[in-house]
Amino acid sequence: MKPTQASQRSRGFTLVEVLVALVIMATMAIVAWRGLDALLKSRDIAQTHLDQSTRLQTVVAQWEQDLRSIQDSGIEEPLAFDGASLRMTRQLPEGLQVVVWTARNNALFRWEGPVVKTVAALNDSFQRSQLQVNQDATQLRALEGVSGWQMYFYRGNSWSNAQSSSGTASNTPQPAASAASGVNPGLGPQRPDLPSGVRMVILFGPGSGFSGPLTRQIAIGQ
Repeated sequence: MKPTQASQRSRGFTLVEVLVALVIMATMAIVAWRGLDALLKSRDIAQTHLDQSTRLQTVVAQWEQDLRSIQDSGIEEPLAFDGASLRMTRQLPEGLQVVVWTARNNALFRWEGPVVKTVAALNDSFQRSQLQVNQDATQLRALEGVSGWQMYFYRGNSWSNAQSSSGTASNTPQPAASAASGVNPGLGPQRPDLPSGVRMVILFGPGSGFSGPLTRQIAIGQ
């Protein structure tokens, strides 16, 4: 007996039809997952770049704040750069403080000593800054991905490498530092005058998330 037309219409899907439907659904799921995965990765990359940019802005702002607070104690050079470390003496309401920024080990570090009011304590802080400049445990790891940096001082109406000896030498004490902090400087050794401007060029290594060097400059001593 031949099957009726009604029974033919009520039969289920064939195996081939089911397999085709599964293949189509699997393909759509893979495409959707790849799109979602790409979206999540893009979001993570954007968030990482935002965090890095925010961190960089914070570091630069702290560097500028340190420079704006520079004070000549008359004992040690208030601002000096040796190619890797930028050492300065800054004025705080409570006294003087030695601060050192150092670029090494693919990072930028910041070290700060205690706030002091005596010559002996200031000399001790300078000695500690020289001894601890290469010890990670005593410093704040401020910024990652820094392969090096360059520093320029503005003296005599021109920019020059901060490691050069250009500039007018001076051994005149700065009584302002003594009055503000309680440190009695006396007459120090001959050394260059404080520059009127500082330019910093940060060099970033591969994988740092930054492309090209970063240049910042600031006027000081005004």
